[in-house]
Amino acid sequence: MKHLIAPSLLAADFCKLAVEVEMLNGSEADWIHIDIMDGQFVPNISYGFPVLDAIKGLVTKPLDVHLMILEPQHYIKRFRASGAASITVHVETCVHLHSTLQQIKETGAKAGVALNPHTPISEIEHVLDDVDLILIMSVNPGFGGQKFIYRSLHKIAELRTHLITRNLSAHIQVDGGVGLHNAERILQAGADVLVAGSAIFKADAPTDYIHRLKSLGADTILI
Repeated sequence: MKHLIAPSLLAADFCKLAVEVEMLNGSEADWIHIDIMDGQFVPNISYGFPVLDAIKGLVTKPLDVHLMILEPQHYIKRFRASGAASITVHVETCVHLHSTLQQIKETGAKAGVALNPHTPISEIEHVLDDVDLILIMSVNPGFGGQKFIYRSLHKIAELRTHLITRNLSAHIQVDGGVGLHNAERILQAGADVLVAGSAIFKADAPTDYIHRLKSLGADTILI
């Protein structure tokens, strides 16, 4: 299946958010990635329900919500009500991860689990059957515009091997420092969803940049 592109709205110009959303609607982007930060789990605060409520009637692409927050289980239903088509939580923040993933699925949203760069794949092996996507953070979460951590390629390949071995179809999403300079290698390692923020929104022609990311191919998996 062709890989998916999920531009991160965090890098958009918030003075013209409706215009940015309309640009994404008319592009080849598949999802719109929404980074929610609480200033506790990560050292930054982004945006929350008012922004999602404002754009949910404008978007024509699924909202892919990434919760970088403590105790996400308290907010699942509210994010679903604000338009989230998929909700991803961090294994590092969930004491009862399986329960939180089931809670997400009960709302009708797709369930995802995210791993920080230092967190091994072994931390989520017991829930791989329960998720629709796994998000590999290729930077330390909290701020956009960081450089890609290339050790993440081995982690992506390891995860792809696990999914193939267990005949599972969950997406492997990669977020952090993704752009045309490394996207091909990320896809070859086994990812099938690319999150890109600054690379897209700071490009001279964002829709063309999305097209170029979407046009990349992946023929081999690097182990």
